[in-house]
Amino acid sequence: MKIRFLGTAAGGGAPQWNCGCSVCEAARDADVSRTQDGLAVSGDGETWYLVNASLDLRAQLLATPELRPPAATREIPIRGVLFTSAELDHTSGLLGLREAVELDVYATAWVHQALTTAFPLQTLLSGYTRVRRHDIRDGEPIELAGGLLVTATILSAKRPRYAGASAPGDSVCAYRFEAEGRSFVYAPGLAAWSPEFEKAITGADVVALDGTFFTEDEMGATRPASGMGHLAVREQLPLIEAHPGPRYLFTHLNNTNPLVLPGAPELAEVVAAGADVAADGLLLEL
Repeated sequence: MKIRFLGTAAGGGAPQWNCGCSVCEAARDADVSRTQDGLAVSGDGETWYLVNASLDLRAQLLATPELRPPAATREIPIRGVLFTSAELDHTSGLLGLREAVELDVYATAWVHQALTTAFPLQTLLSGYTRVRRHDIRDGEPIELAGGLLVTATILSAKRPRYAGASAPGDSVCAYRFEAEGRSFVYAPGLAAWSPEFEKAITGADVVALDGTFFTEDEMGATRPASGMGHLAVREQLPLIEAHPGPRYLFTHLNNTNPLVLPGAPELAEVVAAGADVAADGLLLEL
């Protein structure tokens, strides 16, 4: 199994274009840039699936050798897209795939509903290419091409702001990918380290965790991390220590998170707990 981290930042990337916080200023000075989070996953190294699709997707695809079309063709090795949520930074890049001959889209029923009504990306895309919808359900494995098995674990019912007062549902999930006895878990929207999540990561080789905020009050007392559906990194560190075994990596870093910066003092806490921070372009081969 191969996993390529296409991007590792939260919505807006890091540094964020309209932000002059100390982290963004330091990132600009150091020429540090993280694109919005997403993955490419393959069970055999030939057939690939995207996990989330941000507005940075075109640049990410061009920077990824495994995802280039063979010479003199327009055939890309991407067979589908899986969404962990319906958030704008996870889904807006879908329109950039309109040139594909066909596309399989995997998400919970609630996310599919959001992307055909409140934010009708799939409806728009269907005017350009054939879109096949696949509903994923909590705990039910799905076989993908290339020998890949994926199982979703529902993490929360947090809905995007554009969805307004629509009924909440299974709107945020983690995915466990398995191939040839190896496993990888992707959870960029972790609201709580629940028993269900513990089950999902049991025996995993690598777990990519929610690194949105380093502390609960990073955005101020009126916007706590937990109120935005994210478990702060510092809150996760003792849980990581209590669950040794996998390689833990943080991703989906907000532009305010000091872990955006290589060599940040806070990184020592993360490493001491047995974890690290993923980088854009990181390739894992399991």
